[in-house]
Amino acid sequence: MNDYSAQRIFFRVRLAVVCIIVSAGLGEVRSQTPSLLNVNSRYDEQNPVLSLDGRVLYLTIANHPQNIGGVKDPGDIWVSLFLNGRWQAPIHGGTVVNNENYNAVLGFSNGGDMYLWGHYANGTVTTQGISTSQQRGTGWSAPENITIPYFLNRSQHGSGYVNREGNIFVFSAESYGTLGGEDIYVSFKNDNRWSEPLNLGKNINTPFQEWTPSISDDGYTLYFSSNGLNGAGSFDVFLCQRLDETWEHWSAPISVGTMVNTESRELYFRRFTDVGYSLFTSTHDSNRYGVIKVLADTVFVPKPQLDTLLKIREKVYENKTTNAIILFGKVSHSKTNAGIPASIRFKSDSSFSIVAKANGQYRIVIPSTKVYNIDVERQGFVNALERLDLRTLHLQALELNFSLQPIDVGTLVNLKSVLFYMGTTTLLEESYAELDAVVDFLKTNAKVEIELEGHTDNRGDAKKNLLLSQQRVDKIKSYLVSKGIAARRVKGKGFGGTRPIATDDSEEARRMNRRVEFLITRN
Repeated sequence: MNDYSAQRIFFRVRLAVVCIIVSAGLGEVRSQTPSLLNVNSRYDEQNPVLSLDGRVLYLTIANHPQNIGGVKDPGDIWVSLFLNGRWQAPIHGGTVVNNENYNAVLGFSNGGDMYLWGHYANGTVTTQGISTSQQRGTGWSAPENITIPYFLNRSQHGSGYVNREGNIFVFSAESYGTLGGEDIYVSFKNDNRWSEPLNLGKNINTPFQEWTPSISDDGYTLYFSSNGLNGAGSFDVFLCQRLDETWEHWSAPISVGTMVNTESRELYFRRFTDVGYSLFTSTHDSNRYGVIKVLADTVFVPKPQLDTLLKIREKVYENKTTNAIILFGKVSHSKTNAGIPASIRFKSDSSFSIVAKANGQYRIVIPSTKVYNIDVERQGFVNALERLDLRTLHLQALELNFSLQPIDVGTLVNLKSVLFYMGTTTLLEESYAELDAVVDFLKTNAKVEIELEGHTDNRGDAKKNLLLSQQRVDKIKSYLVSKGIAARRVKGKGFGGTRPIATDDSEEARRMNRRVEFLITRN
């Protein structure tokens, strides 16, 4: 055994012992500003995250000689324990969660999950995304990869934070629809599935860089660093309030003040209200490397504008309907726009049905705490399928309109919920509900024959795109046939990027071009 291996074993044993001590209840984190003297070093400390009980500090240290990749390692996870009223010197987090790539903790859920940056395979970060690990005795389990549809980060910088409920992930990335440098996005977890990332918009994101976001426990206050908001230095910390449930309307960002922000770089602001203080990093007086600093809640006083924003938000929602929502709207003919009667079913763990009136109008009250698949049907028309997540909205009322296409030869139907993992023929889980609706449609209309059409955007190799689109069409046809649809009724052709429906000059346009459709060829 070499010295390096022996040292690794020593770190694991030491971590196991102190974890047992902490779990036994020795020591108590109080609402004070504990010293971080033992935590900071001459290396680059980043990304401080506290365990839920406040007794364990997880941080990322870059270019440390004891990292898996040595001094060239961009960052490993290290652990510091709060014992005898002070934070202890960090110890390496071990090989289960660390490798030669960048490693960081994104947060802890009330259910016991630890969230990590990156996807893992055999101990190595292989693709982009996030992962989760569970505590097993005195250690953590091998990370399990989490799928977030269309997750992409073109930047070398990546940072984020998962809330305590484990259902909100805010992160910084250069991705689809980015306004300038890195922007802040959010993804939501519903029914064990994570949503496609949503850009938080121009109220927050600038043409410059927004980094290291975190979200308050109630999901309304966002903290982040930016070099595009005329702060005091390189990156300053700002906060803003979410003004409604859409995640699209935010207050103007305000600086957290001079107790944090300097002419240097301040990042990774995380507020831990349970222990009474916040943690962040600063390069002020630190030879350009980050050091972790602490700010007591007693001196954290945001500007007066925040109180006004809170009052506005409370006024908006003081009469909000709880646990129920009014859905209303119109079902119309796609060609004439005339209202038509139709059956509408809202399916979750329970179902709710209504029939739209002769003029297409409908109104229904359903629980607002569920995710629904909405199926709209009328004889002689292609049924429409929509997915609605009400748990991230919490509105009193919502208008939903539906347009049904007649079953005519030449009718082209866009299967907008049928999605694939990027660059592969593997369907995302949320695709199957709409594919099953196609199966029901074909079984109900036994004479109808269709031709599937697969399309990509124009990026990349044209021949590869053409082949991929054909393989995806073949995959969908195989699924329909496996559900009892005769193979002779389903043909398919991949067109690659040769038939765009929008110019490929923006991500929104490219997303429209990446689609699966079917054409009715016989009825």
